[in-house]
Amino acid sequence: MSLNDTPSGERVHIGFFGRRNAGKSSVVNAVTGQELSVVSDVKGTTTDPVTKAMELLPLGPVVIIDTPGFDDTGALGELRVKKTRQILAKTDIAVLVTDSSVGMTDTDQELIGLFTERSLPYLIVHNKSDISDTEISSTNEISVSAVNKTNIHELKEKLASLVKSAENDKRLVGDLLEPSDVVVLVTPIDAAAPKGRMILPQQQVLRDVLDADSIAVVTKEFQLADSLKKLAVKPKMVITDSQAFAVVSKIVPEDIPLTSFSILMARYKGFLETAVKGAAAINRMNDGDTVLISEGCTHHRQCGDIGSIKLPNLLKKTTGKELNIVLTSGREFPDNLSPYSLIIHCGGCMLNEREMIHRKNIAEAQQVPFTNYGIALAMMNGILKRSLGVFPDLAKELDE
Repeated sequence: MSLNDTPSGERVHIGFFGRRNAGKSSVVNAVTGQELSVVSDVKGTTTDPVTKAMELLPLGPVVIIDTPGFDDTGALGELRVKKTRQILAKTDIAVLVTDSSVGMTDTDQELIGLFTERSLPYLIVHNKSDISDTEISSTNEISVSAVNKTNIHELKEKLASLVKSAENDKRLVGDLLEPSDVVVLVTPIDAAAPKGRMILPQQQVLRDVLDADSIAVVTKEFQLADSLKKLAVKPKMVITDSQAFAVVSKIVPEDIPLTSFSILMARYKGFLETAVKGAAAINRMNDGDTVLISEGCTHHRQCGDIGSIKLPNLLKKTTGKELNIVLTSGREFPDNLSPYSLIIHCGGCMLNEREMIHRKNIAEAQQVPFTNYGIALAMMNGILKRSLGVFPDLAKELDE
């Protein structure tokens, strides 16, 4: 996988924030070397967040986000400010762009407060040094001129150091494996599968297995029994697509650990324990309860779609209740979760960890149970404890 193929959820998200006309878009264009954002002397030119996934040397694969002015006014301005606040939920590194000719303002200080509140690493960029320079008093500040390209290279070096500190060495499954372990990956290919390729979590798990110097055997669910018979050694584990849990659990012997791509993704994104506890709410559903089923990406829903068809049908069958189902996708995640008795989220492969944790935190703050597709399906198929067997401490909690 080349840097340009790196999924958005695996890229460091760098958000540029500031007042109107501070020169955010000019700085973004100077840093990227591309005309990503429209530049104008008119205040409020950037009306919506501008997002671009790219390779930015020496940083590597990143997502650059140019946001509307945080001091915008009026009804439309309030919407722009709201969008800017939403961007903070998925920002890994924040860049505050100030106007050197004006100096630090209350708006700038408010943004710094928001960065600090969210424990965001941030950099203060004092723009327009060509007309009025600013005295630098800390290591997280730099004076630049987007017009003359002054100190832009130095700015990129500072960003690179913050990117390095923001990266983590978490693994999807590699930390559970030893070299030469055999891992069987069950990857159904149905109408909802993308033509000509595997879905992203399957690709990522496969790569992590190989990075661990383990051996991957990839098969479809109806070939699984035959595949297991042909192996000379017992697999270290079987990892399945959540939709095939019911079929796969009947085929895989009890002495072989079984889990799913979605469960591994929940651990990778940092909300596995919350999702396991949240799944218990399925057994407490009442007639008239509303369940939010949320996907992080947008795609054309097809017949047999897991979020809109399979999960709702299984929920109603398992609970025996008349439930209201609400679907959201992409960035459409509500701030107010009070109408919902349960949230079932996708694995979040297209969202970065910070945004998934933000969504989880919103649910916890409003005391709404939060789980994901794989864990909900395992619960409803009666194999949740078994599917958590690769995490003994977590599986043990289900007995307590």
